[in-house]
Amino acid sequence: MEAVVPQEITAELTQILANLVLGDNKIRSNAEKAVNDRLAQTPDLYLLALAQFAIAADTEVMRSFSLVLLRRLLFRPAPHQQQKEPRSTLYDHMSSQALTTLERLLLHSLSHEPSDSVRRKTVDTVCDLANNSMSRGSPWHALQAQTFTMTQTAGAGFRECAFRVFSGCPNLVMDLQTDAVLSVFQKGLQDSQSVDVRLAALRACVSYLTASDTHQLSQCLSLLYPMLDTLPSLPNVHLKTFLSSLTPLCSSHPTLFAPHLTALLLFLRALIMPTADSGPTPTVAKPFPNTSTSFVFPPGHGHQQDDEVDAEAAEDDEKEQVRRAALEFMVSLSEAKPSMVKRVDGWTMAIVRACLEGMGELPEDGLEAWLEADISEDSQVESYPHVYDQALDRLACALGGKEVLPPAFQYIPSMLASYDWKLRHAGLMAIAAIAEGTSKVMQLELGKVVELVTPMFKDVHPRVRYAACQCLGQLCTDLEEVIQDRYHQQLFAALIPTLEAPEPRVHAHAAAALINFCEGVERNTLVPYLDSIVERLLKMLNPSAEEGKQVKGYVQEQAITTLAMVADASEITFAKHYASIMPLLLNVLRNANSADYHKLRVKAMECAGLIAIAVGRDIFRPDARTLIDALINIQNSPVDPSDTLLATYLIATWAKICQALGPEFEPFLPMVMPPLLNAASAKADVSIYDDEDEKHDREGWETISMDGRIVGIRTSTIDEKCQAFDTLVIYCSILGGRFGPYITQTLELTLQALLFYFHEGVREAACRLVPLLMACGKSSGTLTPEMVSASLSKLVYCVQIESDASFLTSLYKSVADTLRVVGIPALTPVLTGGLMDATKHQLQRLADKRKHRSQRPAAELEDDREELALLEEMEEFALEDMERLLKMLDGQHPLLIAVSSVRELGFNQWDSEDEGASDG
Repeated sequence: MEAVVPQEITAELTQILANLVLGDNKIRSNAEKAVNDRLAQTPDLYLLALAQFAIAADTEVMRSFSLVLLRRLLFRPAPHQQQKEPRSTLYDHMSSQALTTLERLLLHSLSHEPSDSVRRKTVDTVCDLANNSMSRGSPWHALQAQTFTMTQTAGAGFRECAFRVFSGCPNLVMDLQTDAVLSVFQKGLQDSQSVDVRLAALRACVSYLTASDTHQLSQCLSLLYPMLDTLPSLPNVHLKTFLSSLTPLCSSHPTLFAPHLTALLLFLRALIMPTADSGPTPTVAKPFPNTSTSFVFPPGHGHQQDDEVDAEAAEDDEKEQVRRAALEFMVSLSEAKPSMVKRVDGWTMAIVRACLEGMGELPEDGLEAWLEADISEDSQVESYPHVYDQALDRLACALGGKEVLPPAFQYIPSMLASYDWKLRHAGLMAIAAIAEGTSKVMQLELGKVVELVTPMFKDVHPRVRYAACQCLGQLCTDLEEVIQDRYHQQLFAALIPTLEAPEPRVHAHAAAALINFCEGVERNTLVPYLDSIVERLLKMLNPSAEEGKQVKGYVQEQAITTLAMVADASEITFAKHYASIMPLLLNVLRNANSADYHKLRVKAMECAGLIAIAVGRDIFRPDARTLIDALINIQNSPVDPSDTLLATYLIATWAKICQALGPEFEPFLPMVMPPLLNAASAKADVSIYDDEDEKHDREGWETISMDGRIVGIRTSTIDEKCQAFDTLVIYCSILGGRFGPYITQTLELTLQALLFYFHEGVREAACRLVPLLMACGKSSGTLTPEMVSASLSKLVYCVQIESDASFLTSLYKSVADTLRVVGIPALTPVLTGGLMDATKHQLQRLADKRKHRSQRPAAELEDDREELALLEEMEEFALEDMERLLKMLDGQHPLLIAVSSVRELGFNQWDSEDEGASDG
């Protein structure tokens, strides 16, 4: 192809690109600077040179690299861009002639590039260019024409890339006749020469259907037949990828699959079940699953057998990958449209049985390694089949108890009675998995469930006893208060002896289950068992209690955590054990300084604080100074960067000591407030990533999508900030006017935090803090009119712009509580006008939302009833607090009629608490 840039530019770029791929950091850094300099001076020339190099370079590596670089550079911010200007990219600054030339070069690469791998990079760059062009109102008609032509070419690689373009840029064909598009897609799906073409065509279909509106979808229903017809003839090596490619459509457009569900069940059921029919109970078909002959004849043929074993292992792995992909397909469809799959006889049964089968497939050996594993590093064994456990949990949450419990308990009792420990383990873990989604219906038969689970605490196999602890702990969480109230005697009879199990992993997990139990137990229920529990936890905590036996770190950590929860639940009754526990905790805080004991130290802090609250100030007072000195010493010690928990736990423990000591905590404020205010003022640690940047999968970071970009947020920073604001709430509410010297700084941070969108907890705490700070200022004489005005102004502004009904409730409550402290006259005419405008805006927004919902088809409303109930419950809370504030300002306020009108637009039949409206 004829050169479009001067030879000297090409030569220079060749050298720059060669340097960019070198391992030498200095050379690469200089090359990056050279690229940036050239793009700042003559962007068109160098972007075109890159495109030309992607065609003319001698090696596949350099052609691929040029295309990747071109894709990244085209849509990065233009140099010298002012911050307040609308975001523009290098693409936006290219001349129309340069753009035309760039498109021509890329089309040439797409249609002439001989290498499949390089051509796929061309597809990625072309799709980015096409999508961005169309979003700016400039469709790329030449690409549309060429891509259709390529679907008919002889070379399978070029046909595949044509469908890759349609997949990456579905808008390319949205304005064409639907029949013409479906015809092209159908030919691709039926391509007899290449499975890669069929896969690319399938992905193109999924993209097209996902992007289609309701009218287009109604014309595309016939496309599902050839799409699904690609599956039956595929070998396992390809089937997983095809199923995974179809799965997103299950979530976005589940009703498309409705006419095919019976056929799909027939096909998928065979994939998700083990090869052999296992009879009436899972895995009975293989009574001795790991036995095989080791006899080889004739001698010397061992290598051939090894090869066969390797091939068989690879085949088994492919089958397992297909099995998981098929299961994910079915579960995704069930989550997206529960009412639809419930109508298919056998659908739920197939998934439940497949999950139970999968959960029973644990390795036979490895018990010793499991017992010795350090669970602080790995809480669950890698070989545990998480995918089946999670699939069962998701299915139960989607379909509810009436649908899932009958098939599950058709198998679970016989699994718990099996001779095979793996099945007993799976039965218990299955009950734990379905408890959340089926809790409402499970309550009706809870006694039978408890009768099934509690005997398993005496099982001979430690992993079964561990699973029994897991199951009971999960039941205590998912049926909180119900199971503790009705069956505490049976549960304690099972759990307390297990705290003395010979295996550390088992007795530590029993202690963990006790935490779940204590979170929903009444104090009077717990008290009779308190001595037995504390006695056993102290044995776990104190290494000297059992001579010659080294206690594992994770056991001590768990014992301390459980003691804290038991103290919290038993309150003052815990006082009799105070003298035996607090010295141990103080000893840990004084001596556990090495990195190995970081977690133990913070758990000891938490436990000491909770015990101090539980026993009260009179009992705690003699040890208060010792504990405070230990915390100050830790706070002032050099910070270990690896100790990510310390700052958050320190802040939380100071808050607990304040709760325990009450006003007596005031002298310690000068020591605790500087680091606390520093944590509260922390900015979110944020990184913006490129779409392709793999670094965004970093430990300790969460990613969100914002304005089309991937944004990473360091979680430790914002968790610490949230803890700081929660602690400020405690200080203000307990110390009142004694907090006066810190009001100005705290209020400034609080008003800023109302708009801290990275963490809901920070904003909620800020809402609670505003009226508390007003009260502190009033009682200490430090409150100024400027503080009051600034606070009310910020709250009114937040009401105006808030889109989340749940937080809107908190804002209205904050305004009302603030006015109760400072008096209604503080709401000046200007502020009153702003508040009324904001309230009218919110009423209109809520009315529009409810009207929009009422216009949805009845079937959709039925399917989404629980989600609607939750949404409207949140809105109802907002309306209630809005109404309270209006009545507070004027008992006959004219906007009260508008509040009632919006309330009447709701779907009163969507009652989330109504058992009849929910499957449990």
